Amino acid sequence: MVGVPFATAGALVPSVLPIALLVVGGLFVIALLDVAVSYGKLNGIRVAFPAVVRMTKDREGRIEVRVQNDTAREQLLRLGLAFPPEIRAEKEDLVALLPAGAQQSRLEWPCTPAKRGSYRLTTCHLEGASLFGFWSLRTAVPIDLEVRAYPNLSRDRKDLAALFLNRGNFGLHAQRQVGKGRDFEKLRDYIAGDGFEDIHWKATAKRGHPVTKVFQIERTQEVYVIIDASRLSARLVSDLRFETRDPAETGPAVEDELRIASHESPATELERFLTAALVLGLAAEKQGDLFGVLSFADRVKSFVRAKNGKQHYDSCRDALYTLQPQLVNPDFDDVCTFLRLRLRRRALLVFLTNLDDPVLAESFVRNMDLIRRQHLVLVNMMQPPGLRPLFSDPSVATTDDLYRHLGGHILWHNLRELDSVLRSRGVQFALLDNERMSAQLVSQYLDVKRRQIL
Repeated sequence: MVGVPFATAGALVPSVLPIALLVVGGLFVIALLDVAVSYGKLNGIRVAFPAVVRMTKDREGRIEVRVQNDTAREQLLRLGLAFPPEIRAEKEDLVALLPAGAQQSRLEWPCTPAKRGSYRLTTCHLEGASLFGFWSLRTAVPIDLEVRAYPNLSRDRKDLAALFLNRGNFGLHAQRQVGKGRDFEKLRDYIAGDGFEDIHWKATAKRGHPVTKVFQIERTQEVYVIIDASRLSARLVSDLRFETRDPAETGPAVEDELRIASHESPATELERFLTAALVLGLAAEKQGDLFGVLSFADRVKSFVRAKNGKQHYDSCRDALYTLQPQLVNPDFDDVCTFLRLRLRRRALLVFLTNLDDPVLAESFVRNMDLIRRQHLVLVNMMQPPGLRPLFSDPSVATTDDLYRHLGGHILWHNLRELDSVLRSRGVQFALLDNERMSAQLVSQYLDVKRRQIL
């Protein structure tokens, strides 16, 4: 608005040239003065981020930013963070007007993690206008911010909504207990009708009259989920809930689920294992049991001893949320030896692994002898696609379909033989559906509680 008109006038009209040079030179001097006066203006602005921000995968979260404005003058500030590709932010930068007279301001930066894990942000970029507005001043401030993206349990918890109603023990559904319990509670005098197997013979001889043992239902059993993070856990799975949804089904809830699913990256089997394990931890917490986790690949990666309480559940979640598949074979020798040495008390061991490889299945069966006599072992794997006996599917039209069904039949036969071998050793084996894995795992746990076989 100043330089171009006066420069043009000075070039076309020689008599105006001195005035044009004076005006343009004055503008240049003012711009330089603006730099000198505004230099260090951003030094009075400091930003503070929390050390750890916890978010849930595929759910929007917010990062809180506290801005310290020492000058307490109104100022327009622009902030920028270099988010990793795994975190989606609606805005690349955040523009805020710092109010006059306020030295403290609080801002919120919305973002959504697309992948679980731990991400560190080390630099925050600041930009502000100079005093006269001729320049944009920029600086980089070192920060130490860790964003933790945890697995999303919302969909799996919907299938178990009744179990997670926060109503205490009175709100839980009554479950029939089979048997009289195995935890010793006390001794009492013999009553007509008591079984001879319940008589405490030493106390009877000492007191001179029959004494009966009284048992109670176990309330604080130990439950461990053992997660396989080896090479086979890196296989991708699809969510059949969205593939088989009726196109005529509409509604805000359906639209939200489909929108979230469209932005999600394909899940691996390990992702489903982690989600099911954490949901089982919530179920064990509601039932009053102790819950622990162990992850392994070619060696034991992490181990959290069984306890209860919210803080302990957070510890289990922190031990699993960064777990990634390793391109190695699982070492069942190491994990079973570890369990045999570390766990002295009888516990429920829930394995989440893959045994469709015959070599791995043979190694697993061999190592079960170390722990099966002391602990109750449940083995679960995700049902492979195309697993079915021959002639069970009439839609065979080509030679390729025939060979594909033959491969599925061989795999089905091998897993049936594996099931038979494990059951002969007292180990339960089950195939879980992808879309119902958490519900099936919790059903197994509740069945063990009901039958008191632990």
